[in-house]
Amino acid sequence: MTSTSTFPVGAAPDERLPGYPPEAVARYRDAGLWGALTLAEQFHTVALQYPDNDAVVAAEGRLTYRDLDERTDRIAAGLLGLGLRPGDPVLFQVGNRLHSIVAWYATLKAGLVPIATLLQHRRHELSQIADRAGAVAHLVEAEPDDRFDLQEFAFALQAEHPTLRQVLVVGSAVPRPGAVRLTGLDAELAEARALVQQVQDGLDPDGVAVYQLSGGTTGVPKVIPRRHAEYWYNAQAYADRLGWSSESRVAHLIPIIHNAGIVCGVHAPHSVGATLLLGVPAAEPSVPLLVAEGVTDVLIGHGHFEAIADRALPELAPTLKRAVLSGSKIPPRLFEHVEAHGVWAGQLFGMAEGFFALSRLDDPREARLTTVGTALSPLDEVRILEPGTEDEVPDGVTGELCVRGPYTLPGYLDAAEHNKVAFTYDRFYRTGDLASVQIFDGRRCLSIDGRIKDVINRGGEKVNAEEVELLLLRHPGIAQAAVVAMPDPRLGERACAFLVATGDPLTMAEVQRHFDELGVAKFKWPERLEWLAELPRTQVRKIDKKQLRRLIADRLSGIQEA
Repeated sequence: MTSTSTFPVGAAPDERLPGYPPEAVARYRDAGLWGALTLAEQFHTVALQYPDNDAVVAAEGRLTYRDLDERTDRIAAGLLGLGLRPGDPVLFQVGNRLHSIVAWYATLKAGLVPIATLLQHRRHELSQIADRAGAVAHLVEAEPDDRFDLQEFAFALQAEHPTLRQVLVVGSAVPRPGAVRLTGLDAELAEARALVQQVQDGLDPDGVAVYQLSGGTTGVPKVIPRRHAEYWYNAQAYADRLGWSSESRVAHLIPIIHNAGIVCGVHAPHSVGATLLLGVPAAEPSVPLLVAEGVTDVLIGHGHFEAIADRALPELAPTLKRAVLSGSKIPPRLFEHVEAHGVWAGQLFGMAEGFFALSRLDDPREARLTTVGTALSPLDEVRILEPGTEDEVPDGVTGELCVRGPYTLPGYLDAAEHNKVAFTYDRFYRTGDLASVQIFDGRRCLSIDGRIKDVINRGGEKVNAEEVELLLLRHPGIAQAAVVAMPDPRLGERACAFLVATGDPLTMAEVQRHFDELGVAKFKWPERLEWLAELPRTQVRKIDKKQLRRLIADRLSGIQEA
């Protein structure tokens, strides 16, 4: 998977916003991978080609390409009328709703830069993200989410960050004084189209279009710049690998304003005139929509293996052609269950930093069952290195997955020190994932074999154990803390905290109150507490997390057997 280096060794990129080396840009464009249009222009071009096709269908209704194109032109003009300017970053904190897709394209058309945050993020995460990216606006759901008032939160964050000049809302609830309902913005269509085109003409297709966030494996998520040309190519390559056309009806249930959601659920189907069937993370309510709309393709994350791949598959099978499974090692029983219903099954591995590996439609079954397939692009470069070195390991040997290519980031935003260790000397990105190359019929497929860093993969959301431990230790009642993954049949892993108390052990409610007061996203909260007199140590006095993982696995196994 390695090709000859075309990146200048020792190149010194802009420390705040590292860019692709000019030689690489020329190579990607000469190969026809990168286009000359912005994301908004790409969508508008497709909308003109397929005006009457459904662009998105959700529980709230449907929009054709013509409807979505025209509505987002009008709203984009309204956003500019508020005083927002091209290049201004906007925090996105919205769910899987029809208005979220409208907001996404309207923002891009105004030349604004969406920052794709999660509904669960709180002050602990967003304060630092807002500062680092220079956010000037915050878009939130008008309705409270999980009993949390996002409008109130947005105004509280604005009070702490004067650069956040505007609070925008979507949804049916009444906006608070000072907030602006996005879908209430309007402008005359012809004038709006002319203004949008004027904005797009002034943008660089190789410039930053979107800020995605890392999985947070080293604490607060790092900011990932995604550029117009490479981001659209990422999506086009995904659609091409799966053989999509304007007739495809693609279901997406995991968070849509997230890298997998944007690439696989929004831009990929929209690159070919296909339809996004937008479900919600609670899978069961989405099944009737997918059945009624004749779903042909679905991405099933680990958290949906049981609800979709197991229980709902008989209902979906009459129209479903392909199921892409992602998020963890795929149980053979599940794979066989999908195939038994006549549905092609494959695997996906991807990251907000860019790199994707995906099964090919004609891959041997064993390759689709045991690996995540091959790199998405012919110009992706993959090396498997001995962790902590720049030495390649042989095929079949596990090492660190390191990648470089036409849609993998050249560096995080404003993270010069981290970028020094996150890349090899010749700018291969060190993913932190353990992988090996397995060969099937001459194809070099990737097996993902774990993580180097101590993270918990909670249904696809990465929880950094060290970050949670440091937060726990801020409570005066906790003397020592070690957080490990405990197995979970639905999400794959959850966080278990082994703790040593300074006095009486705290209750779970007290620990949850502590995290709530710190403003930490709920998916990071420990979900089980185990109190010990002291934490086990290795011979060199490090906390023995292997022993703790075995301990909690044994305890859970005993509970299940009982």
